[in-house]
Amino acid sequence: MTDLHVRRARTSDIPHIVRLVEPLVQSGILLGKERVVLYESVQEFRIAESADGEVVGCGALHVMWEDLGEVRTLAAAPEWLRRGVGHALLDVLEADARELGLSRLFCLTFEVPFFERHGFEDMGTETVDPAVYAELVRSRDDGVAEFLDLARVKPNTLGNTRMLKLLR
Repeated sequence: MTDLHVRRARTSDIPHIVRLVEPLVQSGILLGKERVVLYESVQEFRIAESADGEVVGCGALHVMWEDLGEVRTLAAAPEWLRRGVGHALLDVLEADARELGLSRLFCLTFEVPFFERHGFEDMGTETVDPAVYAELVRSRDDGVAEFLDLARVKPNTLGNTRMLKLLR
């Protein structure tokens, strides 16, 4: 693995996050987010930097419920693909999840083999118990709607796999 450093994101990193995710948004791999939403959620993001300080990747952890979080916006610069950026970011996001007391991580992805290598499994039609469902369905967050497999986000989720990992 290349010498990488993963750190918390700062507001000054938002243009770098936009640069990293925009090609993935254009190709339909990631959902686009307004810049204001990225600023509002900057505390959820981690940044991967190369040894010379270049921003080469990003990823976010969004808490959905008392024991459940979502890995979001995991991206690496094209020239840094298959060089350990995603792995390093995911390791830190999982550590963050454990520190917050989460026991399950969700992701919606086209990159099934990558997430399988990291212990995620296709969750199929699995959801949550009815009482939690009733609370989560009140959320306006599209990621929560994707987790619940709600009809209103079906156009966004076509071809994606809903995956879950139990944290030990």
